[in-house]
Amino acid sequence: MSSQSSALLQMEEVELCFPELLNSSCRRTKPSQFAAVLVPLTLSFICLTTMTLNLLVIISVSHFRQLHTPTNLLILSLAVSDFSVGLLVVFQILFLDGCWYLGDLLCVFYYVLDIVVTSSSVGNMVLISVDRYVAICHPLHYASKVTLSRARLAVSLCWICSLFYDFVLLNENLKHPGKFNLCLGECVIGVSSAEAVTDLLVTLVIPITAITVLCARVFVAAVSQIRAVRPRAAGHTQSGGMTVRKSELRAARTLGVVVVVFLTCLLPYYCVILEGPASFVSLSSVVFFTYLFYLNSCLNPLIYALFYPWFRKSVKIIVTLQVLKPDIFHCAFNTHLDHI
Repeated sequence: MSSQSSALLQMEEVELCFPELLNSSCRRTKPSQFAAVLVPLTLSFICLTTMTLNLLVIISVSHFRQLHTPTNLLILSLAVSDFSVGLLVVFQILFLDGCWYLGDLLCVFYYVLDIVVTSSSVGNMVLISVDRYVAICHPLHYASKVTLSRARLAVSLCWICSLFYDFVLLNENLKHPGKFNLCLGECVIGVSSAEAVTDLLVTLVIPITAITVLCARVFVAAVSQIRAVRPRAAGHTQSGGMTVRKSELRAARTLGVVVVVFLTCLLPYYCVILEGPASFVSLSSVVFFTYLFYLNSCLNPLIYALFYPWFRKSVKIIVTLQVLKPDIFHCAFNTHLDHI
């Protein structure tokens, strides 16, 4: 009888985050053997790919002065947000067994980073949508309205507002790290219902509505321009106007792909989070849509590589180390650069 009790006690200790603290330790989750191997490998692949691809975007736009345009500055800001998602994935890998070993301060930092990355990503998507709306719907005023200095100001305000919003939302958690943990090894934060509703409006409802409206206006303008171009193309008009229309159409198509991928990855994640502990939302669904949300940051650079010749050329220069040669970018890009 005593041997059975000791065996049960030993099994219970193994399932605890801190076996030496029987009365205060959280329990460790035990995934299946298949999940224990597949999930870390998947997350590691997403992490490395996300950080590598977005680092290439950051280097490309930052290093080459020919790419210092308002639109590319917004892409740079989005790439910084996406690169930070790789850090979130690192924390997720360390948290796979349900035990947090990094302390209460790093737990709060993890949630601060999570909220800042999410809000800044949504904010950058709004700015990109505004940039494309002005470029396509008001092309004659684009150069005067959208300048590099205004783009820098907009990006700075986006990040500053994200940080300020984050600190306001997590004020109580920052003052008292670990206050809402029920046991050792847990990493949770506490927000009131009013704060949760505000967060939903600020990071989802309002920006997604703005992005949807702007994208709809962009596509309506793009379709009208296509219809206007076709009669001229049949009459063999000047190719200059055709080039402008094709560039704008390509910009609208790229924006559409980025936004659709963004919403596809973001909305399911928020849906399962809002359901909370409902019985019909399984843990596997929450995990899947969380990883889908992280995957979006890996897909954005692939979209750039698919639609933007300048990104493919700059990546080739960086990977082959030709970036160390002076004026290599000017020689390789002797033709007109196509931006978003």
